[in-house]
Amino acid sequence: MATPSAAIARPALANARRVVVKVGTRVLTRDDGRPALTRLAGIIEQLADLQHAGREVLLVSSGAVGLGCERLKLEPPLTPAQRQACAAVGQMPLMALYEQGFSRFGIVCAQLLLTRRDFSLRQSYLSLQHTMGSLLRSAVIPIINENDVVAREEVSEASAMAFGNNDQLSALVASKLDADLLVMLTDVDGVYATDPRLEPAATLLEEVRPLESPEDSPELGGGNALSRGGMRSKVAAAHLAAHAGCHAVIASGLAHGNLARIAEGERAGTWYHARPALAARRRWIAFASAPTARLSLDQGAVHAIVKQGASLLAPGVTEILGDFHRGDVVELCDPSGEVIARGVTHYDAATARAWIRGVPPEHVRSHDALVHRDDLALAPSDTDPRG
Repeated sequence: MATPSAAIARPALANARRVVVKVGTRVLTRDDGRPALTRLAGIIEQLADLQHAGREVLLVSSGAVGLGCERLKLEPPLTPAQRQACAAVGQMPLMALYEQGFSRFGIVCAQLLLTRRDFSLRQSYLSLQHTMGSLLRSAVIPIINENDVVAREEVSEASAMAFGNNDQLSALVASKLDADLLVMLTDVDGVYATDPRLEPAATLLEEVRPLESPEDSPELGGGNALSRGGMRSKVAAAHLAAHAGCHAVIASGLAHGNLARIAEGERAGTWYHARPALAARRRWIAFASAPTARLSLDQGAVHAIVKQGASLLAPGVTEILGDFHRGDVVELCDPSGEVIARGVTHYDAATARAWIRGVPPEHVRSHDALVHRDDLALAPSDTDPRG
């Protein structure tokens, strides 16, 4: 691990102990869709060097769908069933490439295929956390991918906290495992102030501070025919990781040695500074859980929660969309429909509906919280007064 000095531009990154690296489809494949073997070998070598230097390394890898397409002789665009079939076929050769590559450096790797359910259920979340911790203590590099064979979108794309691709998955992994650094390797140098396709003189953003909004970043493309990402997806993932207390860098995986330079604290890509870390339970509420319903709030309740760190009381709810049980995670929305927070409910939907109509069941006290402040996590773009 590097030692901070005046010569290191980004000492916080040089001292990162636990590093999550996300490698995108565009980095792992050539223009013709075949594996970019030389580039992949270089990334594996850099990951091995990080582990040999005392870092804990986790890899979130795309590429299975592309390899499956090649094996099945299919051409994009793919139907959902074809995509799942390609993922199933492509996982084996993808892991074979990684297993062969890491074995050259005496490193054991493991495969983990995850879905939203693995993060949504608290017990599954904790079990996954323990499993990954055990792998890291054994000097194993976990290779993680969303399970495209069975995964389906389970929440609205409008949710700022949803994940539906490996960019968002990598941010969740970095968050839940207390990673110090998330590096997302893509096919561009980083995030630009304006779209470089339209403005060749566009300026690369070297740093983004915690309170800058994801909406301030440009849309640099929505992914190619095989990937589901795009720059906006990576920017959203970087903000999620930073909000959870993890530094994030979006950088080119096409430039040889870029990962090593980032890990040594050199200037490369766009660095998203970490915010003070949330407590573990609040991270789970904010990032890992899947909401079961939405509660629309009046402006007074929004102000009390966002600005004063207050609990949610029933009189502040104007509408309940969906159903939920006690202990479920729900989204809290302002009058315009924007998600401002998530929280764990203390009562079920039937009780809540009766309560907001002014006829609460006998067991409910008027001053009880529907969602207590200790079980609330504000959306990443907001400032949480509870820290």
